[in-house]
Amino acid sequence: MRFRTLTAEAWRSLAANASTTVAATMTVLIAMFILGLSIGLGTWALSWSNHVKKELVVHVYFCVTATCANDATKAEENAVGNMLGSIPEVKSVNFVSKAKAFRIMQKHSPELTKGLPSNPLPDSFEITPKHGEDVELIANKIGHPAGVEKINYGKRTAKAILRVARVIEIVFLLAVIILLAASTLLISNTIRLSIFSRRREIEVMKLVGATNWFVRGPFMLEGLICGLAGSVLAVVLLMLGKEIALPAILGRISESSDAHALAFLWTSLILLGFGIVLGAAGSGVTIRRFLRV
Repeated sequence: MRFRTLTAEAWRSLAANASTTVAATMTVLIAMFILGLSIGLGTWALSWSNHVKKELVVHVYFCVTATCANDATKAEENAVGNMLGSIPEVKSVNFVSKAKAFRIMQKHSPELTKGLPSNPLPDSFEITPKHGEDVELIANKIGHPAGVEKINYGKRTAKAILRVARVIEIVFLLAVIILLAASTLLISNTIRLSIFSRRREIEVMKLVGATNWFVRGPFMLEGLICGLAGSVLAVVLLMLGKEIALPAILGRISESSDAHALAFLWTSLILLGFGIVLGAAGSGVTIRRFLRV
């Protein structure tokens, strides 16, 4: 019975103050729509940076007579392989024989292999780190063991990729924090205006003996309804943009890339949750100052 009374009072207030209701709902709509865009673009950028970091590998090239006095021996190669397996930052180690390396070069750059009297490529290890940031650390831990000619991990390229990835992560985090703060302020200010216009009504309710929670309840329920309505509309707009505008803007995207945004279902649930919480909490906190009669 008490909940039915609060619900009826909330609906009556929403209908009687249609302009402020629409303003609060549109504020939530705009805030959640922008937040949804930020989540989609930000998570896609993070996924892309992680995808690029996965491409970072360390190559250990062994000596061949073309570049060193003698070829690396099998014992030296086995010793390096055992040492690589003991490095905790290493995810996997792949041995690439000189014959396999030559076949790969024939496939990707056949013009470079034509007319060669022999195979000039060395045996090598391809090392995949657990985290892209560890490539330099792994290279330093390997050092210069016997039989190894050089270690290559694309130092300059790796640093550039990691720097860009770090910037993306920081920008995304700051953007989400700023948007959440801005959304909270916008929604709170809109609700504050709505409550301020009805301060006389609140004073009368307090003077006739209404408790703080009896007064606060309908306003919080109003905020919850406005937050839910605005979030649902934001989700609908984002869905339309995802199905109609996004393909036209991005065109064809390579199917091989594993870069992707957060699943739309999770984005929708996040927006609905934030909209409801911000609407209800904004009403509850804002009305506190008007309860002191």
